[in-house]
Amino acid sequence: MSDGETGLVFELILQTCANAIVASSFAAIFAVGLVLLFGIMQVVNFAHGELYMAGAYTVWFLYAEHNLPYFAALVVAVATAAGLGILMELTLFRWKRSDQLGGLILSVGALFILQVAAVFFFGEGLMKNVPDPLHGAWQIGGLESVSVSYQRLLALGVTVALLVVFWMFLKRTKLGWALRACMQDREAAALQGISIDRFAILAMAISAGLAGAGGAVMAPLVQVNARMGHPVIMTALIVIIVGGVGSLEGAVLAAILYMFLHTFMTTFVGGVYATILGFALLVLILVVKPTGILGKSEKI
Repeated sequence: MSDGETGLVFELILQTCANAIVASSFAAIFAVGLVLLFGIMQVVNFAHGELYMAGAYTVWFLYAEHNLPYFAALVVAVATAAGLGILMELTLFRWKRSDQLGGLILSVGALFILQVAAVFFFGEGLMKNVPDPLHGAWQIGGLESVSVSYQRLLALGVTVALLVVFWMFLKRTKLGWALRACMQDREAAALQGISIDRFAILAMAISAGLAGAGGAVMAPLVQVNARMGHPVIMTALIVIIVGGVGSLEGAVLAAILYMFLHTFMTTFVGGVYATILGFALLVLILVVKPTGILGKSEKI
């Protein structure tokens, strides 16, 4: 291999690493919200991808269609997704909190309702494009062929900042401690006077808000449509199972490992093979360590 070819391969690897870092941060923020929700409510929310869609549609509607400043639209997107999440908790999940199968079925119903609502209000037709609010790109190491758009850097910054704030909230505040207590043992938390109903609402608001934030920052980078949540929820489920169901740390670690693997496979082999490898990794983890990388087995 000549020096020129070696340089091109190195630049491609560097570019792929940059893309994988951004993808990892997004997968982590999405998966962490699902883990939080499952820990407290024991519900796998299949409509979580539609909350991500709601955030993206909000940015498209307010920023692209009605010229509201992008960052204002981002805040409204988070609030909209959080509001939808609270509504789902109060009207659906609260009554099926001890019934995992029932909660899952309700979440699938909510998934279709939100998809139909998006089509009803915004139309099926062409996919919605959100203009890039931050034009230009950062050249990595001064290499012209290796760059990261400012919008991707914004997405990385927002997702990492939200993860850090969320982590500090869990570790340094009384509300965070109570939330973690609910995740570890709901019955014991209730015996200590912690209201499961109130913290379920808080967990749903945080989980949905994180999904909405993900949709808001990714809207200029993807095509906004009513079915955009499908691949996202599938990725999140793989990440959660690989990391360990109920483990926030495992979700972050698995998001990094999985998205690096998926991004490199997509770049050098192809997207279909990357998807196949992702499911193969899931099967391997379930066979070798069913509890996931950082998951803990239940004692009977």
